[in-house]
Amino acid sequence: MSANVPPPHESLPVAGGAGVAAPAAALWRHYFALTKPRVIALIIFTAIVGILLASPGLPPARALLWGTIGIALASASAAALNHVLDRRIDAQMARTRGRPLPRGKLTEREALAFAAALGFVSMAILAFLVNLLTAALTFASLIGYAVVYTVWLKRATSQNIVIGGAAGAAPPVLGWCAVTGHVDANALLLCLIIFVWTPPHFWALAIARRDEYARAGIPMLPVTHGVEYTRLHVLLYTILLVVVTLMPFLTRMSGLIYLAAALVLNAMFLYYALILKITARRDLPMRVFRFSVTYLMWLFAALLIDHYLPTTQGLVL
Repeated sequence: MSANVPPPHESLPVAGGAGVAAPAAALWRHYFALTKPRVIALIIFTAIVGILLASPGLPPARALLWGTIGIALASASAAALNHVLDRRIDAQMARTRGRPLPRGKLTEREALAFAAALGFVSMAILAFLVNLLTAALTFASLIGYAVVYTVWLKRATSQNIVIGGAAGAAPPVLGWCAVTGHVDANALLLCLIIFVWTPPHFWALAIARRDEYARAGIPMLPVTHGVEYTRLHVLLYTILLVVVTLMPFLTRMSGLIYLAAALVLNAMFLYYALILKITARRDLPMRVFRFSVTYLMWLFAALLIDHYLPTTQGLVL
């Protein structure tokens, strides 16, 4: 730790007796940062969509409440464990060097204890208040992301994000299972959408951060195969995503509201991917990355709206 960096819990005196409350609030902000709240928000949203789509009407309150809490805590646990396992890489990258562990705001032991506590509570909630299958699948997803992807795949192959994307695509299945107690074909279709969405989403970021990944020794696709090759594969996966996102309508899982939203969103994503392929504008990779998050949120929101307006269900072109 640098001599200029204070110990994790050191604080300056605060007049008026606020010196205890201020460091405590700052400390919890560091713990909260370990959960990757912006990533977790998208995970929770897709899990809730899975819960709601699994129910013809309103879902059981128990499944909605405890399923959401359990899945959220498990995702937060995986994120915190990821911080610990990636601490040395994070310190080398501008995007991540401000995280709590590289800055010395928390110790590895504190972060591990936090991750373990979140994981234990999440498994207890899911096993005893939801169902065992949801608990088992959530645990498998946690291990898949925090251990298999972070420890092995991320450092082993340029296809790391493709293979490891299965863990990140699980939340809708977990939500569905929290209601029904089993895995349904429609739930797997939601999982497939996120699985195919993940490569163009993350490779856009990897293009923007190529030099940082190279310095950290992480074999992301732009590092191992070049930026042009990655741009092409962003476009190809986006085309595949267009096909996959039409499947909910073709299988009559959803209706015309979803179809209209999917067509508009896919046209926009294809436009971004095509421009990314044929131009070298430095701002485009991050624009594609940010749009991809908006894309997924609106796509799943459209599934939800369509679900609760059943007059469009079953209509075909």
